[in-house]
Amino acid sequence: MANTWWEIQVTCSPLLEDTIFWRFEDWHGRGTASERWGQQSRVKAYFPQEQFCNVDLAALALRFQQDALCLGINELPDVTWHLIEDEDWSKSWKKYWHPQPIGDRLLINPAWMDPPTDSSRLVLKLDPGTAFGTGTHPTTQLCLEALEMRLSDAQPVTLADIGCGSGILSIGAILLGAQQVYAVDTDPLAVKATGENRALNSMDASRIQVAQGSIDSLKVSEPVDGILCNILAEIIVELIPHFNAIAKESTWGILSGVLLEQSKWVADTLEAHNWTVATLWRREDWCCLNIRRP
Repeated sequence: MANTWWEIQVTCSPLLEDTIFWRFEDWHGRGTASERWGQQSRVKAYFPQEQFCNVDLAALALRFQQDALCLGINELPDVTWHLIEDEDWSKSWKKYWHPQPIGDRLLINPAWMDPPTDSSRLVLKLDPGTAFGTGTHPTTQLCLEALEMRLSDAQPVTLADIGCGSGILSIGAILLGAQQVYAVDTDPLAVKATGENRALNSMDASRIQVAQGSIDSLKVSEPVDGILCNILAEIIVELIPHFNAIAKESTWGILSGVLLEQSKWVADTLEAHNWTVATLWRREDWCCLNIRRP
């Protein structure tokens, strides 16, 4: 029993992909992977056999269908599952993930692969484990590209990374020139993944200080220069009223995990709390809001 795993596969609209990742994270999956062809995405996740029975899995499939309906997606996801042996599960999702160039300067490189020798890019080594953030999703790419624009002059800025996941944004920020990042996530597995990826990239723990919790758990001694937040729009809207407590007049922010149809809701909430959207970047059906104080 302990050496057998459920492989759950969800074939769906790309609009649903981010929600599925967050669901799998919330259910403490032990690894996720995604691939896309045409107008469909396929997301896989792995769980110990004892964690679910067939009735539980049927309930999960229904939850994904409900998520699709709530988002106005007419094409309901197709959910399948089967058992695989222990030696197969950890390799199954990794074979779909390869080095990923982001923007003009970064290269996300799987920890188990040697980085290419013919690239001058900054190499970000990553093993996400069960945490969200591999660099393949449009929201993560948009955030890293926005960071590259913000940090291209290598000013010694201090950042807050709320919902740090695998630590990809925190590590990317340090590589691009940030001085220090305070990172938090409510999931202890994400906190663990961020710490491990920090070490994997030979970064001192003082430069990326990670803790379990949300914005109120940030151990900042003074207001930060920038706020990073790549979470679902519903959570971002809940966090916005607390941004001012860690910000100064010149603080900027990079927010993603937001569907285009949700962008006005997020922008209106920002305006109500004395923030404005400077630019909105779009990729597929997702957007990234670059924000500042008026």
